[in-house]
Amino acid sequence: MSFLLPKSENRPAQMRGRRVEPATIIAVASGKGGVGKTFMSITLASAFAQAGRRTLLVDGDLGLANIDVQLGIEPETDLAAVVSGWVELEDAVTPVDGGPSRGGFDVLPGRSGSGALAELSSEEVARLAAGLSALALQYDQVIVDLGAGIEANCMRLARAADRVVMVITDEPTSMTDAYAFIKVLKGYAPSVQQVVAINQAMSRAAGQQTYEAISQACETFLGFKPHLAGTVLHDDSVREAIRSQCTLVSSDPSSQPIMDIIGIAQSLLTPRGQELRR
Repeated sequence: MSFLLPKSENRPAQMRGRRVEPATIIAVASGKGGVGKTFMSITLASAFAQAGRRTLLVDGDLGLANIDVQLGIEPETDLAAVVSGWVELEDAVTPVDGGPSRGGFDVLPGRSGSGALAELSSEEVARLAAGLSALALQYDQVIVDLGAGIEANCMRLARAADRVVMVITDEPTSMTDAYAFIKVLKGYAPSVQQVVAINQAMSRAAGQQTYEAISQACETFLGFKPHLAGTVLHDDSVREAIRSQCTLVSSDPSSQPIMDIIGIAQSLLTPRGQELRR
């Protein structure tokens, strides 16, 4: 397999401008499934796009890709076609909500219902990460929705990010699995900044309590405290947006989860190397 790097002469006109610096790559992770990681990734992409940032959302769940399903899109091609050598990486990009030129964002989808990407070798994943870094020259923000857990290829993609947002709920299994991910990534790639986003919290106080529990464990056993990017309160509108296969920004832009994730997006715009303030 070979990933062909972007060629400006073959790109649509709106994608021909390259940035001097590549986009910040933000990986969104979770220790376990079912905590709202993909919803967080999609809504962060929407929030960045609404703020005028050219944004690419990558479905990095190589085993169980589902961003296309949650968004209700039917991409003509995807990462599986890239891996097979049928298309270049940039040609697998699909616009959502009109794409960056109309206030939306781009998606690099996986392939739902296919395990083809789950079996990629470490070398193939490394080439994928390098291809994404090259594609990032055309964007302000790149968000990679990782698979849940600490599977090897998931961690390889995480190591290629500038920041990792760990999505956690108050479930004990979510916190223990999140700690395992944080510990493994800290050992593999200590330079990657890790931050925490509490999701589905019943109150601000409950969200803070969940954060304090995970941050205390990290400080005690790992010697650092991941910063809190923000807390997203529980709201039934999230489930409705997922069922409707649309972004919550487009269906209910004034909902509390949107306001919360906009706050998280703003915190993530802090230059790399500076502490997030929460």
